[in-house]
Amino acid sequence: MAPTPGTETVSDLDKSGRTIRDMFAAVAPRYDLLNRLLSGWLDTWWRRISARALSLGRGTRVLDLCAGTGDQAVAVGKRGPQVAAADFCVPMLALSRRKFDALRARGGGSARPLAADALELPFPDDSFDGATVSFGLRNVADLDTALAEIHRVLVPGGRLAVLEFAVPRLPVIRHLYLFYFRAILPWIGKLVSARGSAYGYLSASVLEFAQRGEFVAAMGRAGLARGSWQDLTLGIVCLYQAVKPTHPSDDHPSKTHHQELP
Repeated sequence: MAPTPGTETVSDLDKSGRTIRDMFAAVAPRYDLLNRLLSGWLDTWWRRISARALSLGRGTRVLDLCAGTGDQAVAVGKRGPQVAAADFCVPMLALSRRKFDALRARGGGSARPLAADALELPFPDDSFDGATVSFGLRNVADLDTALAEIHRVLVPGGRLAVLEFAVPRLPVIRHLYLFYFRAILPWIGKLVSARGSAYGYLSASVLEFAQRGEFVAAMGRAGLARGSWQDLTLGIVCLYQAVKPTHPSDDHPSKTHHQELP
């Protein structure tokens, strides 16, 4: 398939740490606005679903990796856990502080920003009862290493919930989605953000990322068990779940198809 002018092809994607950090630093001031506009405000609902999937409350510790401006950490924190919001883009993390202050003022759990690289987390083994990643793993330079690091810092029995964009499976929806991603989304990005090229990268990164069964297999390679995926909103987003095994017999992941949610 020929790429739409202004978007990158898969072979052109540069996921080096410096490139990704600089790109997100540049879009940080308009990041939340564009998330709402480009998702039709559905991103807040997706994040609530992911937070609920962890089934963790007060007294638990959760890692929100690739935390960005903190929206997923807030969604988790509202349910009571203490959240470590980790990202290697400091300008993005800086925008999370007011959200975390508001979370504390409302009496929810706590959340604190931490500068950290997903490929080399600065936490001891078995540090967290749960972990979330929302729309961030497709940006890491080495997916297997990032998943292995998540496995390492989870306690045995700890849960992982990942949100990521996906290509819809229904043909009509898929064609509309691909047209939007390749043509409309980069155009909106250029109108609203001075770094509109980042939204060309977004479409290319989604198309090349491991999806559904392929991503479940990647979680299994990292040692995570009971892997599953669940389509949300006509399959434009997937919620992936897995656990760190408590017994060696749990080491083999299983793919579970869930009913699609609106």
